[in-house]
Amino acid sequence: MATAPLIAQAATSLTIQPLTPTIGAEIADIDLAAPDIADAIPAIRAALLAHKVIFFRDQRLTAAQHIAFARHFGDLEIHPATPRDQPDPEILRIAHGPDSRGNENYWHSDVTWREKPSLGSILRAIEVPAVGGDTLFADMHAAYLQLSPEMQRFVCGLTAVHDIARVFAGRLGKAPADLHAKYPPVEHPVVRTHPESGLPCLYVNTAFTSHIKGLSPKESEWLLAHLYSQAANPEIQCRFRWQPGSIAFWDNRSSQHLAASDYFPAVRIMERVTVAGCRPYYRG
Repeated sequence: MATAPLIAQAATSLTIQPLTPTIGAEIADIDLAAPDIADAIPAIRAALLAHKVIFFRDQRLTAAQHIAFARHFGDLEIHPATPRDQPDPEILRIAHGPDSRGNENYWHSDVTWREKPSLGSILRAIEVPAVGGDTLFADMHAAYLQLSPEMQRFVCGLTAVHDIARVFAGRLGKAPADLHAKYPPVEHPVVRTHPESGLPCLYVNTAFTSHIKGLSPKESEWLLAHLYSQAANPEIQCRFRWQPGSIAFWDNRSSQHLAASDYFPAVRIMERVTVAGCRPYYRG
C-alpha cells in the first residue's frame, strides 16, 4: 500500500510527532496562515493520508484564513445546519455551554448522508474548557483489520443506507420527509476503498447509518452493532486535548471521531470547515 511512501514524503519537510503507532500526529513549527503555506500543502496532505488525523497548535487564524487554508484541499461544503444569514457559510459553528450540553459524543464520520461525503474536516478551537472536551479519533482501516478474515469477506460485499434525518431532523426541527426532499437517503459500501491510499476502511457509523441492505432488521441491527464496536478499541485510537488556537484536520474516509461531552456546563466553541469528497466505492 501507499502508506510508507506517504509517511516518508511528509517527514522530509514537516516536524511530525505521531501520537500513536496507528493514528494521529501533531505537526509543529508551521503557520497555516503564512503567505507561502501553499508550498507545504503536498506534505500536509501526505501527513493526513499517513496519520488519518493531524493536529496543529497555536494557530491564530481568522475565519477567512481558516477557509483559505481548507480550499487548498478541494471544494468546500455548506452544511444545512449553518444559518442562512451567516457571513461565512462555509463555517459550521459548534457551540455548547450552560444552556447546551454537547451532543457529538458518539463515533461517527462527518456527512456520510451525502452522495459524495466529505474528504476531511478542519476544526478550529475558539474557546475551550479548562479541562475536558477532548476529541477521540479511531482508525477505521485498523478497525477493518480487527475483523476475522471471514467477516472481512462478508462485509466487503454489503451496502449500507445513510440518512441525514437520524441526527438532523431533531436538531433542525424538521420532518424527515422535508430533509429527504433535498438530501434523500444514500447507499454506500460497508467497506470503502480509500481513493488515495487504497486501504479498505469500515464505513458505517452510529450517527447516520440506518441499516444494511439485503439483511433482515434483526440481522442488520446485530451486524451494525458489531461493526460499530470496532472503533471502541483504545489500541486504534488517539485522543486530542484542545487549547485555544488548536486545529485538527481529519480524514473522514479513514477515521471516525467522538467529542467527549464531559465539560458541562463549561463553554466549548469550535468552528469547522469541511472539504468535499467523492462517491465511496469498494475495490477488492
